[in-house]
Amino acid sequence: MSKNTSHDQNFKNLILDYPHQALEFFAADEAKDIHSDVRITPIRQEQLKERLGERFHELDVPLLVEWPDGRREALLFVLEEETDPRRFSIHRLAHYTLHLSELFETQRVVPVVIFLHSHAHLPAKLSIQSERHTYLEFNYLQTQLDTMPASQFLESNNLVARLNLPNMQWHQTEKIEIYAKAIQGLLTLEQDPEKQLKYLDFVDIYTDFSEDERIVYQQRYPKEDQKMTGLAERLHNEGVQQGIQQGMQQGMQKGEAQALRKLIQLKFGKLPGWTEERISTASLEQLEVWIERILTAESLEELLG
Repeated sequence: MSKNTSHDQNFKNLILDYPHQALEFFAADEAKDIHSDVRITPIRQEQLKERLGERFHELDVPLLVEWPDGRREALLFVLEEETDPRRFSIHRLAHYTLHLSELFETQRVVPVVIFLHSHAHLPAKLSIQSERHTYLEFNYLQTQLDTMPASQFLESNNLVARLNLPNMQWHQTEKIEIYAKAIQGLLTLEQDPEKQLKYLDFVDIYTDFSEDERIVYQQRYPKEDQKMTGLAERLHNEGVQQGIQQGMQQGMQKGEAQALRKLIQLKFGKLPGWTEERISTASLEQLEVWIERILTAESLEELLG
């Protein structure tokens, strides 16, 4: 696995693309009533940056969960990925949770931490107390991925669970099957080719195949391998064609803009500053209209107005 891999960004993408499945998998205790009709909206939390200092949770994912029929009050889920459990601070998480509670004026906040690697001494809760009273008690939901038996999720219909099979607990002899089950889940549970290719990368990153293991996988699962290879080639070719078309469009647009500038200079003299902005941001169609109109226009204002 690459040392430069941005695990928190990978998990942020996963959660934002599949919020229902993410809550079902990472926050199962609280997600039992979150059915498909429930609205889940990612919210931005950048406004808290100055209040939380350097260790700001800029890659954490707050999700607002709302029941359209009003049968339950809205819940705010805060999901945080921790790659190194030794860096986890329950005080920091409690601080952040309280700030979100204050900002959104709700006490219904569910903090969820996803540990990519487990640790024997992770704090389960935080209690602020004296000998006589407890003044603050803070709990959170946690998932320690590498302690979850992958065998329990091999046929899961939850795409987030299937994609995380490589991050779960399995024996080294099962590595190729684990990868295959993750890819099969991706191909059957996600129909968007671009997302299939996007999360092929996710599975590849966390499986971290050697060249020999890749060859064995290709031999054992030729159908899946051919499908993903064909998908990657097709999307690559579409991207190349799109780039060519965009390049042609941009070239034509640049040429028409230059021609219009020359015509304006010939008819009206030096271009004022305001005309440059109008011309440089105009579409190809608009430039063509102006070039036709310059023959009859009596002023720049009439031409570009």
